[in-house]
Amino acid sequence: MNLFAVRAIYAFEMARMRRTLLQSVISPVLSTTLYFVVFGAAIGSRISEVGGVSYGAFIVPGLIMLSLLTQSLSNAAFGIYFPRFSGTIYELLSAPVSPLEIVLGYCGAAATKSLILGLIILATAALFVDLRIEHPVVMILFLVLTSVTFSLFGFIIGVWADGFEKLQLVPLLVITPLTFLGGSFYSVEMLPPAWQVVTHFNPVLYLVSGFRWSFFGTADVPVAVSLAVTLFFLAASLAVIVWIFRTGYRLKS
Repeated sequence: MNLFAVRAIYAFEMARMRRTLLQSVISPVLSTTLYFVVFGAAIGSRISEVGGVSYGAFIVPGLIMLSLLTQSLSNAAFGIYFPRFSGTIYELLSAPVSPLEIVLGYCGAAATKSLILGLIILATAALFVDLRIEHPVVMILFLVLTSVTFSLFGFIIGVWADGFEKLQLVPLLVITPLTFLGGSFYSVEMLPPAWQVVTHFNPVLYLVSGFRWSFFGTADVPVAVSLAVTLFFLAASLAVIVWIFRTGYRLKS
């Protein structure tokens, strides 16, 4: 494996984060803090506890997951789209760099950025509420798996998109609504039975539920199911990326 190539791509993408620190880190943290203040103050004053957990603490895993999903996807999508947009992708494809090394560089940087952001949001949330993490190893596992999975998914979106509008289409019209409707700010048990059934078809529910279990030991679905769904999406994203490089879809045209 050409580790020098992986390190070069990774370092370039991480440098882009430092150049756009306001947009990459500060803006998402401020947005999440506003969510926390508004939901925690407005709704938290009316809902004391959810499943034995204060409402302010209950929404923290959902807020972290919301930022993790959107930032992982957006960072990876923009990372691979700009070389396609500028035409430098052909230099990359003609260089002695394998598809695995390209994916490791771009998706590794995107996952690292989202992990840093998630940890910053977690530290910020700890200033507002008393947090307990009952299963820290599982929490780190879900953080890493989710950031890697959606970085791979973002890589696919970046290859598929043929304009800046499409780069924002999936995060804004798909990921964010699914996250809001996936139990980020409420327990599925609070919904009517019919809507509980519908919500279980939302894949984000399993990510949020498993991540929340690592904090409080309670979840809307079994943690093993959440982990299985996450691994399934990881495998599916890898399979699509393998197909993209084998066929040259939108990379060589």
